[in-house]
Amino acid sequence: MSSTEPALQFYTGNFLDGTNVGKGGKKYPHRSAFVMEPEHYPDSPNHPAFPTTILPPNQTYHHTMTYAFGVVESK
Repeated sequence: MSSTEPALQFYTGNFLDGTNVGKGGKKYPHRSAFVMEPEHYPDSPNHPAFPTTILPPNQTYHHTMTYAFGVVESK
């Protein structure tokens, strides 16, 4: 994964317990998921040295995020 955002928030399924149900009735057990969320540093507005999170009027927010997947053949 690559992104134009300066930081990455990473979540895991450590708190899943099988009570959440997805498509087709599939239960999500403990540690069965992870999420990678590109973002700015959470406290950016309070740190002048951090990249700005201010979006001026009439400006458009834009970022790029790319996921690349591959297959490794094992023998």
